[in-house]
Amino acid sequence: MPSTAPPAASPVVLVLASGRGERFRASGGQVHKLQAPLAGKPVLQHTLGAVRASGLAWHLEDAGHPGMGDSIAAAVRATQGAGGWLVLPGDLPLIEPASLRQVAAALAHAAVVLPSHGGTRGHPVGFAADCRDELLALSGEAGAAAVVHARKRAGQVLELVLHGPGCVTDIDTLDDLARAERLLLRPPA
Repeated sequence: MPSTAPPAASPVVLVLASGRGERFRASGGQVHKLQAPLAGKPVLQHTLGAVRASGLAWHLEDAGHPGMGDSIAAAVRATQGAGGWLVLPGDLPLIEPASLRQVAAALAHAAVVLPSHGGTRGHPVGFAADCRDELLALSGEAGAAAVVHARKRAGQVLELVLHGPGCVTDIDTLDDLARAERLLLRPPA
């Protein structure tokens, strides 16, 4: 389980790679979606490349857990000294390093940061250090939705519009993979 040590009070990017990828296989995928080739390298390698390029500390949670909540709790447990967490599913290969840095910086202003692009909610969702106990208590498939809803009711959520589509371009099917490849290989405007 590779990770980098977090500087004191800095947020850590939690790359979640524990899912089974069942929708991808059901769509005709022959390998796990994180290992599917995208422009010559696996999806997960694109995601990790952006995380490394962001300069933020990170942790890869790939131990295999029953649900996203369990994965988040395990990753937070492994990085408890962090100054917050950015929850990033491993199947977002077009995430931009600048987007990761924007979410991390926004944690200075809110307990939870919800990124979006084009009106669609995206990732990574940012959680300040004071969300630690709530994140450690997570289990099941719902991820951190309960934490987000509780903090939203308390007025502690910041909605952050990101400019790149990478925060909403996840890979769940072969069609998603083809769309991501078109976006990745598109000539610059």
